Amino acid sequence: MAIVVTEKCRDCRYTECVTVCPVSCFHGDDRMVYIDPAACILCQACVPVCPEQAIYDEVDLPPQWSHSVALNAERAAELPVVEDRQTPLKARA
Repeated sequence: MAIVVTEKCRDCRYTECVTVCPVSCFHGDDRMVYIDPAACILCQACVPVCPEQAIYDEVDLPPQWSHSVALNAERAAELPVVEDRQTPLKARA
């Protein structure tokens, strides 16, 4: 199983999630963050802090986001680790 960031994060990229991660498993590009499933310890600390509700435990992942499991593994492997909170791409309403 894995904790998964879905495309609901795309173009929002709030990074509250990275600040609560005890193992630095978040990686990011200029549009969103991804979780490295090999590094993630399944603590779920990131799930409740995401203001976009874009992070799910794989067992709770809605079917329309099932492709996000592979996307996170693929993108995390090629992107730098994100450990510090960054300016989000969109302001909260």
